[in-house]
Amino acid sequence: MENNYNQKGGYGKKPLWQWILLYIIIAAVVYGLIYYFYMVSQNKNSYQPNISNNSTLDNNVSLDLSNQGLTSIPNSVFSRTNLQELNVSHNSLTGAIQSQIGQLKNLKVLNASYNKMTGVPAEIGQLKNLQVLDLSYNQLTGLPNELGNLQNLKTLNLTGNSYSQQDLDGIKSKLPPTVNIIK
Repeated sequence: MENNYNQKGGYGKKPLWQWILLYIIIAAVVYGLIYYFYMVSQNKNSYQPNISNNSTLDNNVSLDLSNQGLTSIPNSVFSRTNLQELNVSHNSLTGAIQSQIGQLKNLKVLNASYNKMTGVPAEIGQLKNLQVLDLSYNQLTGLPNELGNLQNLKTLNLTGNSYSQQDLDGIKSKLPPTVNIIK
């Protein structure tokens, strides 16, 4: 093995091909970083969750959109009238769930816990097959009387909200006595 070290200048000059290779590597890294940050900035405000046939679907009757950073439920969800379970928990849903929720007539389980919702649409009372409704840990200040229409409801979780007891009493009077209401 040849030793290129000399006393005056340390190791000798590198061959030109090594410098070219080094510049190509640096340029590729810089280009990759620029491309990455450009794509992130372009897609920052246009994130759409993937709700096609993938791992979040179970035979097209269950849809898990939890932890997606959603501020509203994508409109395409409301055309999935065969849905039986919808999980939109741990997002940033604000206001109330869209009124189109009433189109999901086969829904049995709706988990909208851990969001920032301040209301519940009256159309939720159209979900006659609903058995579990989890609205816990939102910012609900009122409850629609239409919740009393949910005659198949088994569990209603309202933990961590600031609704009025008067609203809840009116709803409870219309619900079957077997409904487990978690406050």
